[in-house]
Amino acid sequence: MDQVKWGIIGCGDVTELKSGQAFNKVPNSSLVAVMRRDAAKAADYANRHNVPTWYDQTEALINDPNVNAIYVATPPDSHADYAIRAMQAGKPVYVEKPMALNAAECEAMNKVSRETGVPLFVAFYRRALPYFLKVKELIDQKVIGDIRYVHVQLNWQPKDGEVGEQPQPGWRVSPEISGGGHFHDLASHQFDFLEFALGPIKTANGIARNQAGLYAADDIVVASFDFESGVLGTGNWCFTANKEQRLEQTQLVGAKGKISFSFFENFVITVETEAGSEHYTIPFPEHVQQPLIELIVNELRGEGKSPSTGETGAKSSRLLDWITAR
Repeated sequence: MDQVKWGIIGCGDVTELKSGQAFNKVPNSSLVAVMRRDAAKAADYANRHNVPTWYDQTEALINDPNVNAIYVATPPDSHADYAIRAMQAGKPVYVEKPMALNAAECEAMNKVSRETGVPLFVAFYRRALPYFLKVKELIDQKVIGDIRYVHVQLNWQPKDGEVGEQPQPGWRVSPEISGGGHFHDLASHQFDFLEFALGPIKTANGIARNQAGLYAADDIVVASFDFESGVLGTGNWCFTANKEQRLEQTQLVGAKGKISFSFFENFVITVETEAGSEHYTIPFPEHVQQPLIELIVNELRGEGKSPSTGETGAKSSRLLDWITAR
């Protein structure tokens, strides 16, 4: 494939800045069509972003002869269906995260990719962001010696729509749509990067509960996990904390020091050793998915390999299933 001509299924909020505009900024790549079930919103998106074609039917976009690669940006409950249909039509797929509702759906997607030979990629874009590549570089260079353990901590207050007299929690906390709750949405990124940086996780378990009763999904999760390398990990995620206790930080403790970084809250990496502290500030690019999209386009053109595939993406979903006992 010389020129990658993308079609988006589900041109919602995630595509406005994170991804949609990036398709036209990557060499040998362009966004040529979008689809949304609401025709007025599909037309509006196409008009605002200068996309030549829009649809309100999925099959119409998949069968568009001018589209040769498809980005599935819908909620997770339709990822498997749309990705499989696109691959069966011979079109490479880039799918949002979490990859699907559960590990079983991920495997079904990967099975079709293997059988058809059509590539499948997942939007775990932290594998290509300079900030996280710096964290991996520090690990690989053994700046803090051999890693002993990792601890992930996230305390966030409820979102505005989840509280009040007439709450509207949203699809991310509807397990039948998202596969879980905020833990599934956010921890999928965290576990994917930790495996990228530290190697495979061989076991994981945890406890997931709903304490506040604001929605159907779990709102607190604690977990422990064991890497094949011998590194151990723990984590706790609470989505109904007081805003004064808001904290999002991951710590890597090694034989010679500690690395602290954030997945979502800031752009600073702190390294502490006996020599003192060093700080690296590495902002995210305007379109955070652009570096990964460029690697995917290069692979489709036969010029490289993407670090995020269906096979790697499925591992994160398997871990979420183990931890929440789904």
